[in-house]
Amino acid sequence: MLQKTIRNIAIIAHVDHGKTTLVDGMLKATDAFREGQQVQERVLDSNDQERERGITILSKNISIEYRGVKINVIDTPGHADFGGEVERVLKMADGALLLVDAAEGPMPQTRFVLRHAIAAHLQVMIVINKIDRDGANPENALNQSLDLMMDLGATDEQLEFAMEHVVYASAVNGYARLAPDDGNMDMYPLLDMIVDEMPAPDVDLDGPLAMQCVTIDHSDYVGRIGIGRIYSGTIHDGDDILVVKNDGSRTMARVKQLFTFDYLGRKECDHAEAGDIAAVVGIDRTDIGDVYTDPENPVELEPIEIDPPTLSIVFEASTSPLVGRDGDIVGGRQLKERLMQERENNVTMRIEELPDKTGVEVAGRGILHLSVLMEAMRREGFEFQVGRPRVLFKKEHGQVLEPVENAVVECNPEFSGKVIEVFGNAGGTMTNMETGTTQTHLEFSIPTRGIMGLKSRIMNVTHGDAVFYHTFAEYGPYAGEIGARQNGAMISMSTEKAVAYALGTLQDRGTLFIAPGDECYEGMLVGERSRPGDMTVNVARSKNLGNQRSSTADIAVQLTPPKVFSLEEALEYIMDDELVEVTPHFIRMRKRLLTEVERRKWAVQHGKVAKLNG
Repeated sequence: MLQKTIRNIAIIAHVDHGKTTLVDGMLKATDAFREGQQVQERVLDSNDQERERGITILSKNISIEYRGVKINVIDTPGHADFGGEVERVLKMADGALLLVDAAEGPMPQTRFVLRHAIAAHLQVMIVINKIDRDGANPENALNQSLDLMMDLGATDEQLEFAMEHVVYASAVNGYARLAPDDGNMDMYPLLDMIVDEMPAPDVDLDGPLAMQCVTIDHSDYVGRIGIGRIYSGTIHDGDDILVVKNDGSRTMARVKQLFTFDYLGRKECDHAEAGDIAAVVGIDRTDIGDVYTDPENPVELEPIEIDPPTLSIVFEASTSPLVGRDGDIVGGRQLKERLMQERENNVTMRIEELPDKTGVEVAGRGILHLSVLMEAMRREGFEFQVGRPRVLFKKEHGQVLEPVENAVVECNPEFSGKVIEVFGNAGGTMTNMETGTTQTHLEFSIPTRGIMGLKSRIMNVTHGDAVFYHTFAEYGPYAGEIGARQNGAMISMSTEKAVAYALGTLQDRGTLFIAPGDECYEGMLVGERSRPGDMTVNVARSKNLGNQRSSTADIAVQLTPPKVFSLEEALEYIMDDELVEVTPHFIRMRKRLLTEVERRKWAVQHGKVAKLNG
């Protein structure tokens, strides 16, 4: 039976193609905001990092009322590191809006999200966005989108639906059109097409209750909140329900509160019917994939599988000589408590304390996935240190397997040879190459180990003229040793502030990471040498003063601006014997063993030949 008063629609797209802006336009068109209300742009990107990075990190649900129909809109992440969100929330949808930039066409991560939508048998409606931008070619973007759907195995029915249901939009200007130049200046053609053409939920209103939890929210007051779609029956506030876990175990629970989505918020209600999306309070330790069903007539639903984490990082309490100067929260106990709280909220991460209690291991889907957590913690006032990201291997039939990624680079044809060389040195294999007059499209298969630090090398050899994306593909055979960072580090030999005179003499020997006046400590990485082998340096050395003056004495030292690392770049840069120190305002890199004596002892004990002085 079709629930004709509800539509469940996911919006999927590549990063920065305008998903969240399009939702803003739909909300304004349906009078979601009261007259005169001050509304920030991209209202769904409520997280500070989402607004700064320009990406969606967490999936969110809103609902819109239009022509008597409730449209549940699911805003999904476009970045592969947050694929755990994408896979699950698509289970709540019956159709999807594929949003494509009219100038860029489908981009590599459009492929990642669209593959999941097609596999979930969703009907896909294509929205060609940014038709007003310079270089826009809506017809070409549409053809590329249809070709991509074909490549990803879309059925004839899905392709036919997509060809017949196309909307051309400028989300930032608030209009949607059935033809690029029809002159319409509002969003109603898009809303009309969703209501008239997108499939309504096909459900059994009178059957036994069946609801599956696909997203977890958390409240300090009521604990975990299970959010999911109701597939059959009706759920009431106060109902006693059966909870079936992914492993088949069963427990009874009582619904203490029930909510549905209402524009930008949630509305408490006494019941919710099949086809709608609801939030349930009262299920102890509820988890992704839990099925809430009728105890007398239980319904079985397919368990939800999430791609496993591919990288792990160990969080430790900071042991830096400067600890406590910048952050308020520095203790190991507080760090552990914060990460265990994250385990409650973030089911796509695996968070476990190390057996020796020295730190907490956090496993996620990629560098960005892990760095978003670190960035959130440093903004909360935490100081901590983390080691080099470690790839998670697994064994099958006695063979060691490692995660393999599909990487895509688009660059100027003159740089393609250098890009291929960089990938070859990192263990990558080219799988496709398409050369145009202005751009070369390169595709590679490369172990996740080889991806770390690759972006900066690609940007260097292409002079910043490259677009680089990568997505997890599969677990493949271990690819052997992959070359690590070639150049050695400059390591501070003392705990003092850096002096311009000392830096002036050091910049001829490599690239500096610090500026005059920066606080440094013994064991801190202050630069990179232009040759292999680490080198301890004195960053506080000043000029000897005498009673003689020379003609050049008063000429100021000319320093090149230091290289500044983002959190992701620092994590990709460090080696196994190094750490990243994270504080609210600083990101520093350091050796795990701070003194040169300790490093020499370690090298002797482990049979290493350490060229600590170049």
